[in-house]
Amino acid sequence: MKTVKFFYKDTTQDLQVPDDTPVLLSNVDKLASDRSGIEIVREAMEHPIDSPRLCELAQGKPDCVIIISDHTRPVPSRDILPNMIRELREGSPDIRITLLVATGFHRPTSIDELRNKLGDELYEEFKDNIVVHDAHDPSKNVKVGVLPSGPDCILDKVAMETSLLVAEGFIEPHFFAGFSGGRKSILPGIADAVTVMGNHCSKFIDSPYARTGILDHNPMHEDMLAAAKMSKLAYIVNVVIDENKKTVAAFAGNYETAHRKGCDFIAEYVCVKPQPADIVISTNGGWPLDQNAYQSPKGMTAAEATVKDGGVIIMLASCTDGTGGDFFYHIIADEPDIETAYQKFLATPQEKTAPDQWCSQILARIARKYRVIFVAEPEQQAMIEGLKLTYAPNLQAAYKLAREIKGENASLTCIPNGISVVVRE
Repeated sequence: MKTVKFFYKDTTQDLQVPDDTPVLLSNVDKLASDRSGIEIVREAMEHPIDSPRLCELAQGKPDCVIIISDHTRPVPSRDILPNMIRELREGSPDIRITLLVATGFHRPTSIDELRNKLGDELYEEFKDNIVVHDAHDPSKNVKVGVLPSGPDCILDKVAMETSLLVAEGFIEPHFFAGFSGGRKSILPGIADAVTVMGNHCSKFIDSPYARTGILDHNPMHEDMLAAAKMSKLAYIVNVVIDENKKTVAAFAGNYETAHRKGCDFIAEYVCVKPQPADIVISTNGGWPLDQNAYQSPKGMTAAEATVKDGGVIIMLASCTDGTGGDFFYHIIADEPDIETAYQKFLATPQEKTAPDQWCSQILARIARKYRVIFVAEPEQQAMIEGLKLTYAPNLQAAYKLAREIKGENASLTCIPNGISVVVRE
């Protein structure tokens, strides 16, 4: 027997399994470096891809907005931002720098979360120059064009009024945009609700190209690139992190080509072949992405790609922050069953997309085909059951139930971090 550790909150839940049980893992840890994240980012910024250096872009610019990630993303800002700030001031010593938090459709990031993300020193320096994006306040956003698929492209005014717009981020598999990072800092990061909902419509979510690890022909990615172009995003710094959230690689420069190079790079380490099984266990990678149910379909899609027809998916996500969005929850909870909810998603036209419908649609797509047993904190049981999923208090209880459903001889595949792998042939 062997022990498999599944990420949960800031620790793991462990399970003893037979030695021959497949465990699908990213190989990002093979990129382990004795250099610090600061050093890795600095080197990337000294050799930007298809772009002048940031210090050159800053020359003559009175101000700059750096788009930063919010509380749901484990972006190592303490590795990235000091390097970006240093180069900006090297190019323009008196440049005014604003940090714009790319909340997308998420709740606002709190002061404590910002301090935790930035560290005391950076937070204290910039606390009066931090703006938290609000997708739901039209007065804070401005139309800059029209997306290829039709919706208006409406973005944060703070970003659109600056003389230099740049962004930090990180690259990992993403369950419908292909990969995170790059253009996602703009859409959905700093986009108005109208633009996010148009891009995240049911038709696009249903596309076979809107899947983990796919960029080519992905309609959501194409809209996102267009939004980045309209925003005049001048420069990005995106990193790759290992399972311990440590920076192991960095890519700086053009928002499209530097990002694409980073995606191609990480694909070599995260793509794994399916190992079909009756029971598949997955997670959302622990904190911070497992803090609400809204994020959980990300880890579920990894299991979806390898579970057998009629199989059982065990999903671990603490959901300490609850649903992550009332709309996300009620779109499913207020329907009599999961199939009714799913068919309503498919019938929703682009201009009628509901808030958070996209994550609900993916959850419903999976739950209508497979039994999903969800491990979360005890106080979230009613919420999990409202999503038409089966609650379990811990991994051992979930696995026991799964074997009761599929039989003692049921096959098993383990995915300790469902957001870190791309499961495909």
